[in-house]
Amino acid sequence: MSEAPSRLTTAFRRGGSALITYLMAGYPDRETSLEALRAAARGGADVIELGVPYGDPLADGPVIAEAARVAREQEGGFGLIHALQVAEAFVRDPGVDRAPPVVVMTYLNPLMRMGLGAAADAMREAGVAGVIVPDMPPEAAAPWLRLAHGLDTVFLVAPTSTEERLAVVAAASQGFVYCVSATGTTGERESVALGLSDQVERVRAHTSLPIAVGFGVSTPAQAAQVAATADGVIVGSAIVKRQSEPGDVERFVRELAQAVNG
Repeated sequence: MSEAPSRLTTAFRRGGSALITYLMAGYPDRETSLEALRAAARGGADVIELGVPYGDPLADGPVIAEAARVAREQEGGFGLIHALQVAEAFVRDPGVDRAPPVVVMTYLNPLMRMGLGAAADAMREAGVAGVIVPDMPPEAAAPWLRLAHGLDTVFLVAPTSTEERLAVVAAASQGFVYCVSATGTTGERESVALGLSDQVERVRAHTSLPIAVGFGVSTPAQAAQVAATADGVIVGSAIVKRQSEPGDVERFVRELAQAVNG
């Protein structure tokens, strides 16, 4: 019996580039973050990356780290199980005409605290398509991967990755390969990293999966520039800055989608 096709891989546009929008679960509160997901869907997001608030977000810049802090400091707190509740409410929402697949971005510690098996079960029950765990390298991922059937686990490559490392990460990734465009943390930047095209082609030599580029893409013009090279464009901090006003999220995502697919 053949496996079902990956919801993440099939979300990438044939002959074009996919728009992946990052939003922080629970920011500035649960209901607004849920409405922001709906707004991103209406604006034309192909995939939604849903961030889980975490107290030590090593890969996140100041905008996303602050959003995580606000979410975590709500009454009762806000963590992985709450983020999955938001994801499920979005995925199962009959009012959303076209719900893009959701990939959860979390760190290893919340998975361990919940228990790897329980976390995988909860993600499947929520209708999540995949997960990104920036601090879980492929070499340490076997315990998770044994339990995560039905979920795509996406791994990251960096500009500093060697050819050997690219081969390891590409072989382990499912759904797509996350290509980090610049060293450091997430956040808006004034320009797209030099050498991005060469970086994407280096990754492409090791995989047939779609390649999505993130970290620093913050304007429609930059999104269009990345889309000319990569199979997917990931926009995070620039959207989270607007997340308190879902109407602004929808307008901005629509501009990004037009730029990516124009």
